[in-house]
Amino acid sequence: MKPFVEHIQRQLNLPLPGVEAQYKMAHAVRKNPRPFPENARKAGVMALFYEKEGEPHIVLIKRVVTNANDKHSGQISFPGGKYEEQDINMSQTALRETEEEIGVLANKIQLLGALTTLYIPVSNFLVYPFVGYLSETPQFNLQLTEVDSIIEIPFSSFHDISIRKQTDLKISSQITLNKVPYFSIDNHVIWGATAMILSELIDVVEAVSQEVG
Repeated sequence: MKPFVEHIQRQLNLPLPGVEAQYKMAHAVRKNPRPFPENARKAGVMALFYEKEGEPHIVLIKRVVTNANDKHSGQISFPGGKYEEQDINMSQTALRETEEEIGVLANKIQLLGALTTLYIPVSNFLVYPFVGYLSETPQFNLQLTEVDSIIEIPFSSFHDISIRKQTDLKISSQITLNKVPYFSIDNHVIWGATAMILSELIDVVEAVSQEVG
């Protein structure tokens, strides 16, 4: 695991794959980017690596269904949340929210770097994704008001091209998106911003794998 982590950290310090990698898992409507508004809210999320059963895993969360008007209610995402005034920077936001939501202590997480920021028009959030590493298998303690469950995924699963699929998604009573790209993992539909961030992270890891191999 140590060489894997070291190479990811090195790769994150190089020019990132960026929006081109994100767009591999973006719906067609997302591929005409516009400048994000000045009033966009900021959020930090954490792609957290750790070793389990001898291989690198990553954790996602399924958010609770709290409000029919919440655009991300019930969806699968990375641990994370909105910037608060007491946060020194966006990485602290991601670390704080990860500790609050899944119980992994912020001071136990080694920050490896950051991925490309991503604007989510439907909720007006500018998302700052960070990559972290935990040197032990985590004992999760869920914030039940926010998190319904966790999804632990061997990261090697994302190298299987067959999990990249498309489907029509009804996102409201009036709106259905056609041919939405998603990752199919254990019957979970991972789409939207989460899939786009994962797509860039996969490209980073694949570049690492080529370097290591």
